[in-house]
Amino acid sequence: MSIDRMREAVALCHSSGNGAVETEASGGITLANLREVGETGVDYVSMGALTHSRRALDVSLEVAP
Repeated sequence: MSIDRMREAVALCHSSGNGAVETEASGGITLANLREVGETGVDYVSMGALTHSRRALDVSLEVAP
């Protein structure tokens, strides 16, 4: 969804009058476009880019005797 379209959708959802409709942006969110997405007025942003392609860390919880 384009930023302009997202802004329109958020405005429509928030204009319901009772405030019961919350909005979330998800998919294609990166650090490069996070501010622009947030400025549309969405209530929540999901950003998988924070964890994609990161190296895993193997942590053991075993206690040596």
